[in-house]
Amino acid sequence: MSTHSLRNAGPDPGAGRAVPPASGGEPHSAQRLRYPAVIVLCLTQLILVIDNSVVNVALPQIRHALGFSATGLSWVVTSYALVFGGLVLLSGKVGSIIGPRRALLIGVSVFTVASALGGAATTPAMLIAARVLQGLGAALAAPGTLVLLMSITRPGPQRARAMSVFVLSIGIGAGLGLVLGGLLTTSLGWEWVMYVNVPVGLVVLAGVRLLVPEAPRTPARLDVGGAVASTVGMTALVHGLISAESQGWTGPPVLASFALAAAGLLALVLIERRHAAPVVPLEFFTRMRSAAPLLAMMLIPAGQAGFLYFAALFTQNALGFTPLQTGLSVLPFSAALLVTNLLTGRLVPRHGERIVGSLGMSALLLGLLWMSRIDAADTYAGGLLGPFVLLGLGAGLTVAPLTAVIMHQAPPAHLGAASSLNQGMQQLGGALGLAVMTTVYGGAGTGEAAAIATALTAGIVFPLLALTLFATWARPTTTAR
Repeated sequence: MSTHSLRNAGPDPGAGRAVPPASGGEPHSAQRLRYPAVIVLCLTQLILVIDNSVVNVALPQIRHALGFSATGLSWVVTSYALVFGGLVLLSGKVGSIIGPRRALLIGVSVFTVASALGGAATTPAMLIAARVLQGLGAALAAPGTLVLLMSITRPGPQRARAMSVFVLSIGIGAGLGLVLGGLLTTSLGWEWVMYVNVPVGLVVLAGVRLLVPEAPRTPARLDVGGAVASTVGMTALVHGLISAESQGWTGPPVLASFALAAAGLLALVLIERRHAAPVVPLEFFTRMRSAAPLLAMMLIPAGQAGFLYFAALFTQNALGFTPLQTGLSVLPFSAALLVTNLLTGRLVPRHGERIVGSLGMSALLLGLLWMSRIDAADTYAGGLLGPFVLLGLGAGLTVAPLTAVIMHQAPPAHLGAASSLNQGMQQLGGALGLAVMTTVYGGAGTGEAAAIATALTAGIVFPLLALTLFATWARPTTTAR
């Protein structure tokens, strides 16, 4: 669906009904929590999160059907992450200028069309192109979900409940993607891991147009220099982290990517210091109070990405599970996350984000530590079930308070930038954690279970650092009662 068609598709109940950000006051339209609007925004985030895990399960069939090489197959996953992570900072600024709701509608439209093209692909090049287009749509849509969620909620119990639902959609997405991918691949074929996004995308487009009002725009001149520098820097960094798994940390392409990322970061800092409307406001990183939650948001996915990856390896290679059984095995994680999400909305107003988030990060740390004790003789019940439950409890208590702190402390004019940084840090963190832990796994030189245990032991450092940063510098958005 084009931008023109979005503008001329008939009456738009949401257009022109801008809702000021709730962090700046308590507008009348935000007095009651708009549950239908929250659910639509969370569904948007859900399809973006599911997309990678649902495709992972179908990779063997995709390779056989389209004739991918062993190395080329990895680009089915990495091309999406590369474009998503590389463009998310730029897209957040674009969303602030044209309106986050409009940016979300355009992004979901691109994502939906790309999914249909991916399902119809007959060659590797066609599928990779569709995945790149999906990443572009996801990058444009993702920042708007949080900005719009902030605009229709007030700080306190209302926003805590909305954030809990939002985080639930992220947590469930990883496990649900594995189950859904296994079911679709087994029953209908690999094409349906792409086609499934089409009806869901259409529901999201209709729901956003009917239920979600536009948030205020931020009139500004697009920071072209900062946009180019941030896009080059983020893309190069994500590429380097992804490539490190297969080519080693000292491989020439990896070193070149990191050098380009460093150059992009330096250029970004120099440009943003002088620009009136920067893509990345530098004040986010001039104080640890604002920088620490963002860094923690990068470190949490770093540990979680490794846990899901190595759980899939252990269940299939050591326990002999099918892809569908692997997906079902992660359901205790999603169930535990659901339980704590139901509680987080009540716990945060009582105890504050710092206590609840720190408790969650402690559970994540203990869950990874427990899982790192895995042994070749372990069964699913003896080696994985307990860590899965503890990791789910920790995730449910962590991400909502952490996201609330990041978004609440951002000035209203920089909500789009804060949302983009939040999403970008998650993409970087996932790539960083997977690159580090798979490198440790590949160099362990021992049996499968022992190598996985060694990699997970290395991954403990991520939630440990996140806990230290968040517990030390995070400031609450509400007063605990």
